[in-house]
Amino acid sequence: MKKQESKIRQMPNILTLQQACEVLNCHPNTLRKWDNNGYLKAIRFGKRRDRRYKKEDVLKILSKK
Repeated sequence: MKKQESKIRQMPNILTLQQACEVLNCHPNTLRKWDNNGYLKAIRFGKRRDRRYKKEDVLKILSKK
């Protein structure tokens, strides 16, 4: 568990979809559904409307598990 915590601390404050999936150990479609349902809101940017997640929000979800 300490190795996981160390890895999370080294990540940037804004996580990509893939990074958030690694932390939460879930499929990207799960995070997309959570965003659509308002459970874990994503920051959308660019022409492609890519999703990014705040690390603090991801950690809140992780502490609920």
